[in-house]
This record gives sequence, structure tokens and C-alpha cells, in this order.
Amino acid sequence: MQARGCDGRRRSRSCALTAAGTVTCAAVLAATGQAGLAAQTATGGADRVAAAVPAGRAPLIDGRLDDPEWMGAAVIGGFVQREPFEGRAVSERTEVRVLFDAQALYIGAWLFDAEPSAITLGETRRDADLSNSDAFRIVIDTYLDRQNGFVFGTTPAGIEYDGQVTREGQGGFSGQMRQAAGSGGGFNLNWDGSWDVATTRDANGWYAEFRIPFATLRYERSGAQRWGINFARAIRRRNEEAVWSPIARQFDFFRISSAGVLEGVQAPARRPISITPYLLASGRRDYLTNADTDYDVEAGADGKLGLTPSLTLDLTVNTDFAQVEVDEQQINLTRFNLFFPEKRPFFLENAGTFAVGTPQETEIFFSRRIGIASGQAVPILGGGRLTGRVAGFSIGLLDLQTERIERTGDAGTVLEIAPPNNYGVARVLREFGNRTRLGGMAVSRINTSDTDDRNWTFAVDGRLGVGQAVTFDAYIAATDHNGVTRGQRAGGMSGTYTTRTWEAGGTFREVGENFTPDVGFVPRLGYRFFSGRLLRHIRVPGIAWLRELRPHITYREYLDLDGFSETRLLHFDSHFEFANGAFFQLPAINVTREGLKQPFEIAPGVIVPAGTYDNVEWGFDYNTDRSARFSIDGRVDIGGFYSGHRAGGDNTLAARFGETFVASLRTSYYRVWLDEGTFETTLVGLRAAWSFSPRVYLQTLLQYNDRTDSFSGNVRFGWLATAGTGLYIVYNDTEHTGMFERTGIRRGPLDRTLVLKFTRQFDVSR
Repeated sequence: MQARGCDGRRRSRSCALTAAGTVTCAAVLAATGQAGLAAQTATGGADRVAAAVPAGRAPLIDGRLDDPEWMGAAVIGGFVQREPFEGRAVSERTEVRVLFDAQALYIGAWLFDAEPSAITLGETRRDADLSNSDAFRIVIDTYLDRQNGFVFGTTPAGIEYDGQVTREGQGGFSGQMRQAAGSGGGFNLNWDGSWDVATTRDANGWYAEFRIPFATLRYERSGAQRWGINFARAIRRRNEEAVWSPIARQFDFFRISSAGVLEGVQAPARRPISITPYLLASGRRDYLTNADTDYDVEAGADGKLGLTPSLTLDLTVNTDFAQVEVDEQQINLTRFNLFFPEKRPFFLENAGTFAVGTPQETEIFFSRRIGIASGQAVPILGGGRLTGRVAGFSIGLLDLQTERIERTGDAGTVLEIAPPNNYGVARVLREFGNRTRLGGMAVSRINTSDTDDRNWTFAVDGRLGVGQAVTFDAYIAATDHNGVTRGQRAGGMSGTYTTRTWEAGGTFREVGENFTPDVGFVPRLGYRFFSGRLLRHIRVPGIAWLRELRPHITYREYLDLDGFSETRLLHFDSHFEFANGAFFQLPAINVTREGLKQPFEIAPGVIVPAGTYDNVEWGFDYNTDRSARFSIDGRVDIGGFYSGHRAGGDNTLAARFGETFVASLRTSYYRVWLDEGTFETTLVGLRAAWSFSPRVYLQTLLQYNDRTDSFSGNVRFGWLATAGTGLYIVYNDTEHTGMFERTGIRRGPLDRTLVLKFTRQFDVSR
């Protein structure tokens, strides 16, 4: 690789090496002089303005940033830290330039580093966790609504990292944020757009070059644009995050209301039209039925039509999700259903538009209810989704039809597992200033073979921002199940107060005993929920190795509608976060209550009788530096539990070998001693991934669960093209490990499947 000059370009005749060993480039100094000074002295927030410059010729996306077009672009500098020292200048020189042409937006980042050997490359896998490596991210708020946006990022290893932000990265209720939690999540990491990135490294640092097609973005209208934008750089060895437009440290990069403004872009009126067909060949054998191997060949397609620059119609025929990674199993010692996030690509784009309710608690629309019944895949025949903006309103329309699935019983009887259902969702919302919004949604499920079997859900939700520190959320919903509406209501409200030093919040929620959103997620019914939380952030500037202390207290309680306490938690704790990202908590004290009106079978043959059980337990969370070659994190619980006590936890050992190979071993183990009996449960998961390049990988997930006496394996090979398309080879194997005398199932294989799938995106609008 050729040496680079002070701007990260390959040295030319205009560059001279000084006696001190530094490089001066006359062309670079001339290009960056006034523009760079203006960017360096800009003030924070919306006062930060960047200019995009038209490119006479599209730069080559090779990560070298040596195209002449980059020299004519204005320098965007003046990055300041969000962590660890809010407002202080970034510790390493950081510059960005923005270009555009009729097809795409181009962003170049010069990420200089005085210690290039200390740059942390990270994992070479699409959407890998950026917190464990050096990284560069971009957020683009194309509607300038200060709440929603597209995120694009990369690492020195050159990975593609992208997602969609809604509600500034928060979930349905203020203060609740998750990366991948279906339609309820505030940041949808599983969205995959069509764009390109390349990176290079040399003795002066590392460099990133992005090409983001306008067809990947959504914006109000063609012509001159004024978009919200921000850039973030992570320097992992210092656990440092710096941003272009300043963000207070109590918030994160998704605080879009703190972003700056990008001007000068001329966006085309071109409407993207693409079709993504797939061809799939599979072989499957179900050993429980002793059937022969079933071979199958399928085809289907997804289509995308840009009706306007801001309104997109997605269509799907014979939808397939064979390439999606399997769920990680969980140990469940509660009497309620566990939550598993949505991973299927069709449901992930603009998923935040359909988010109403409390994530993982009362989700009015939960897309995993479509195409899955009794743990079995239900074929989706087809349908469509319309999302975007119309007259200042965000809208979302979804309609899908699933197929009837049946199974033949032992006596030759035909059992219906799922009827043919039509699912519909209609969503409208309006964003206002300062994080405020108001919306409504209707969701339906109709059995198309018997229209008397139907379910409707209606909801209204809103958010109110007061200043920068206070946020209120509220929603109310009602269901109509086959004409029955009594007791089928739910609603909630919450408020949070967030500053650099204090966090406080409270929530109230009520769910009726007959609330039945067939296309939602509600793990428990007939209750009122109260919660409160108070947390203090304490910085100790004189101790370099200690980042922050966070003492806090939390109260949560579920009461049934008669006032009976079903679940209570009073939590006292203090977090210790270190400068390198390591973390532990003082053993938390949890004062708990579980109230049972009916007996509960917690394990086979172990039945907890009705009653109220008050206990005290200790909890301990921890993790070491996750960017190190070896790291460990987990949780340990010891203390009272129902009529006795329990001990155990969930721990993960992770190993990283360069940027190509990562592996982790997760163990979940609990031993429970109750008056009614003693039992233990073990879950082991081994995950490994080998990345041959950012777009070619081999991954495996092996899991053993002693509660189900099962071993499962999922192996996936992917050779990716754009937007998650490409070649996939997937092998799934489920084995029964228990004794026939105890389970009634013969030890050995239960199900084996091999799938080959090829999918490709065709842009037919060119």
C-alpha cells in the first residue's frame, strides 16, 4: 500500500516531507483552510451546518479517498467528545466531506490516528456490534423531523452496518430502548439497505468511503434538500465517542434532535423500482412421523415501488425466510411467555412505524404473530406494505394472507393447526417539534374461511417532549374478538426526567382481563402495573480508570384488578463502569414478591401451591472489556425463590481472533430448592462465526437444553450481495437426548433440514 499524506491521500508531487517527519500538502491546506476553520468554530446542535458539494464525477468507492472530487468538498471538522469528556475536542484528528450526484450521496471520512497499531478492527461481519471496535457512523434525518433517521456505519475492517431509528432510538415508552425488538424497538438494526462502503488503513490512521443511493433513502420531495445529519467516531482503546454536532452524554448517538443540518443536496425525483426474486431448494426429514425425506423447490419474489420520493410500496409473493438465524433459547422460570424479537427481513423495514404500546410487555402489533403458529412456520401467500409520508403524516398500511396448514392425526383425522388468515394493519401518525408525536392504529386478523372468526385492535398513542429533560408517553387500546368487547382494553402512561446527573421515571399500565390482540404480544392479562426509578450519575475526574458510578433504586409491581399483588420488585444497586468499558455492580439487593392465586407447575412434577411468597435475593451483573481477545460477562442470582431458594445465572465467555473469527460459549444454569421439590436446569449455547470477507461468512449456533432434552444446531453460509441478498446455505438439526422411558420419544434425530437459497435484487428503474 502506498504511503499517505496529511489528508489520507496517496502522496503526490505536491506533498513534501519536512525535517520533523510530517507531511504538508499545499492542495489540501488550500482546500481545508477556510472551510475547515468554519466547521471547527461552529456551535452545537442545530447550529452546526454542513455543505454537500456536487461531484463532477462519481468517486470510486475503494476507501482510498484520492479522487480529485474529494479535494473540492468542504471539510467538516470540529468533532467533540460525548464520552468520556463531554465537549472536549476529539483526541484524534477527524474530518468528513460530503459529495452527491444524480444517483447517490457520497461521504468520506478521514480518521487519523497517532497510534495506528492500536486501532481495534472489530469483527468482519455485517451489523457486528460497533461498541467493541473503532468505528464511524452516520445518521441522516431526511425529513428533518428530529425524531427518525437512517444509520450507516463501518469499522476499519470495512463492514456494512445499517439500521433505522425511530423516536430518537427509544421504544414505545420513553426510556425503553432496544436494538432489535421487532416493531417495538427504537433502533432497528436488522434493516438492511442497499449501499456500499470501503475502508483502508495506513501509517496515519484509517479512512472510510460511503456511497448511499438516493433510492435507499426516503425524503419529502425532489430538489433542494435540508436534512438532519450527524457523524460519530469511536476510538475503542480509549472508550471514546466523538460527534460532529454535540450530544449531551446522558443521551446517545440516536438523539437526532441534537443533530446538525446538511444543505446543498439536490435529490432526484427518480422513483426506485426493484424486484428481488428467490429460488430455493430444500430437503427435510421429520423423524417423529418416520416419513421419507421431503424434497422441495420453491420460488417467490419481493418488489419495491417508489410511488413518490417519500412513499414506498413493498409487495411479496410466496414469502420465505429460510436464511434467518434461529432464536437463542432461554430458560423460563416464570409463568409467563418469553419474548423473542422479529428477525424476518420483510417485517423489519420501517418496523418502527407500526410500534404502539410497551415493548415486550404490551405490543399492539407484533409481526411474529404472522406466519408462525404453535411454533411452526405458516406459509405466507403474499401481500404488501405501503409506508412513507403524505402531507406531513407518516403512514403505514400492511396486508398479508397466510395459508391453511393441517396435520394428519394418528387415527387419520385431519387437525387444523392454523386457518387461512388475512392480517391487516393501518397506521397514521404526525410528528411535531421537540420529540412530540400523535398517532393511531388499527390491526385485524380475519379467518378467510370463516369470517365470524375475527379479531380487531384499535389504539391511539402519543409522546410529549417538555424541554430537553422531560418526556411523557401514553397510549390506549381496545380489542374486539368475535364481537366481544367487554374487558378488552389496555392503556398506559409514563414519564422520564433525564439530565447529566439524574434519571427519574415512573409508569402506570392497565391491561383488561379479556384484552385479546391476536396480532400483538401480551404476556399477562388482567393487571395494573406501577413502577418508579431514581438513578444518580457520579463522575470521579481524579480517578482515570473509573468512568462512572450509578447508584439507583427501582420499584415495580403488578396487581390484579382486585388489588392482589402478583409480582413485586424493590431493587437497590450501584453500577461501577470502568474507562475500558468493563462493568460490575455491587451485589444488588432485590426484595421480591410472587403471588399465586392458582398452583403453578414450575418444573415437571414440581408444583408451587397458591399463596404469597416474599423473598430477598442478591444479584450480580458484570462484564470485562469486550474489545479484548477474551472477555466474559454475565449475571448471578442467589437468594429466596417462592417457597425456597435458588442459585445460578447466565454467563458468556467470548473469544476474538483478529477480525475473522469470533466465538462465544453461553451457559445458563439454575438450581432451585423448594419445599415442593428440587430441580436444576441447564442451557448451553456455542456460537461461532468465520468471516472470509465482510460479505462472505460461515456461522453456527449449537444449543443444548436439558429441560427439553434437546440438542439443536444451525449452520449458515452466506455470500452476500446488496441489501442482504445473495447465496445462503442453511442446515438445521434437532436431536432428542432424553430417555424414552421418561419422555416417550426415542433418542436420536427429530428433524433435519438442508436449504439452498439464492436471491438477487434487480433495479429496474435505471
